[in-house]
Amino acid sequence: MSEPFTSVRELLESRSSEYDEKVFLISEADSREWSYAAFNKAVNRTANLLLSHGIRKGDVVSLLMPNSAEYIIAYFACWKIGALAGPVNSLLKSEEIEWVIGNSEAMLLLLNSEYSDTVARIEKPPVVVFDSAEAAAGGFSSEIAETELDNDDEAIIIYTSGTTGKPKGCLLTHGNLLANARQITGWMGFGPDDRLLTLMPLFHMNAVSVTTMTALYAGGMTIVSPKFSASRFWEIIERYKVTSFGSVATMLSMLLNRADDTAQRRFEHLKFAMCGSAPVPAEVLRRFEEAFGCLVIEGYGLSESTCRSTFNPPSEKRRPGSCGQPIGNEMAVFDANDNALPDNELGEIVLRGPNICKAYFKNPEATAKAFANGWFHTGDIGYRDSDGFYHIADRKSDMIIRGGENIYPREIDDLLYTHPAVAAAAVIGVPDELYGEEVAAFVVLRPGTEADEDELIAFCKEHLADYKCPKTVRFLTEIPKGPTGKLLKRELAQLFSKM
Repeated sequence: MSEPFTSVRELLESRSSEYDEKVFLISEADSREWSYAAFNKAVNRTANLLLSHGIRKGDVVSLLMPNSAEYIIAYFACWKIGALAGPVNSLLKSEEIEWVIGNSEAMLLLLNSEYSDTVARIEKPPVVVFDSAEAAAGGFSSEIAETELDNDDEAIIIYTSGTTGKPKGCLLTHGNLLANARQITGWMGFGPDDRLLTLMPLFHMNAVSVTTMTALYAGGMTIVSPKFSASRFWEIIERYKVTSFGSVATMLSMLLNRADDTAQRRFEHLKFAMCGSAPVPAEVLRRFEEAFGCLVIEGYGLSESTCRSTFNPPSEKRRPGSCGQPIGNEMAVFDANDNALPDNELGEIVLRGPNICKAYFKNPEATAKAFANGWFHTGDIGYRDSDGFYHIADRKSDMIIRGGENIYPREIDDLLYTHPAVAAAAVIGVPDELYGEEVAAFVVLRPGTEADEDELIAFCKEHLADYKCPKTVRFLTEIPKGPTGKLLKRELAQLFSKM
């Protein structure tokens, strides 16, 4: 299907004209509301703010903020003038943030003052404090000059961790954003009456694509919450008559842990919990649906696919344990030689379609490798069953998914090796009831040195985001490796279960 809009700007201006005074955006934190028309004007003022700082088409603007209406306004302001929004994971430590901002070649940083201390001592471009869109940009015109834009123009640079080396800057276009919003809207049957709740962090594509861009595409409403709170969740659902929300399995588990408080809370308006990032355990899915009468719709995707590549059908036809069916992109399973495999055979999941990213920023080697033979190679191992449902079985990489956050062991391994007492280190993911997976480290100490678990965990916390840090450290005399020197992760997992 061809895309009816040439840019996100055109989509926003079309919806603003069509829906005018209908509410589009609500800030759950302080109950501020923007109609479609008012949101478009706020975006234009902020776009003019960016222009006043010399930002032009093709420039990168880093965004470091908590979930807020301002974050959403900032995204769309970038897109209005053809700039690239560069969301920065606010859980990162200062040195990690510095690397992401520097590598993206950002020309400006829109910053919430909550993070002023975090960036105080790092190299960075000029900073604009953006705690309030009205305070920062209210004095600028709500009219904006035309900018020539099309589907192939870049809209986002979002950093996705690599299995080796530093994170890669994934370039997503206006066409990618529009395609995924259209695909999700059509698959889920969303329309103007839908109210989507954004709980996931806006520095991830899930929140941007599934509950923000999709709400705009459908002509519906999005409610942005600062963060997920199990204790306040049902109050928010009820107050704003939410119809669907984005989530990860950990959120559903946390809500179930409080089920005694909310067992009678069933809302006719709440239709779907859209869940991704990591598989939802079948028992969690069953119990959640029984407790709350809300269907859990599992999907699969990556930053490189603008978020969603598959969803289960939003009906009783869905298949628990599966990540669903393609919602608009092509999907296949390849062997090691890029030959398509028949149903029910394990291989690498590959994708292509209008929602698949353009490239990795200034990384032609990684781009060429990922897009070999015209398909994007996800690095995930899975299969398609005879009914056309896809199942993710494992990961080619050793990525850990903890509560929806992607963690790559190599980064933690490399840091542990810099500790003076560490001779060897290996990090794996281990099962965790709440987060799905947790980080566990195995360490060999240098002869004549000493270090305990608390010291090594504290060392990691000095340099890495807390969610990446090991929660347990086990000490070995040697790290198990195969004859070629390859780390035997399975043996480590078995060791962990026995120790």
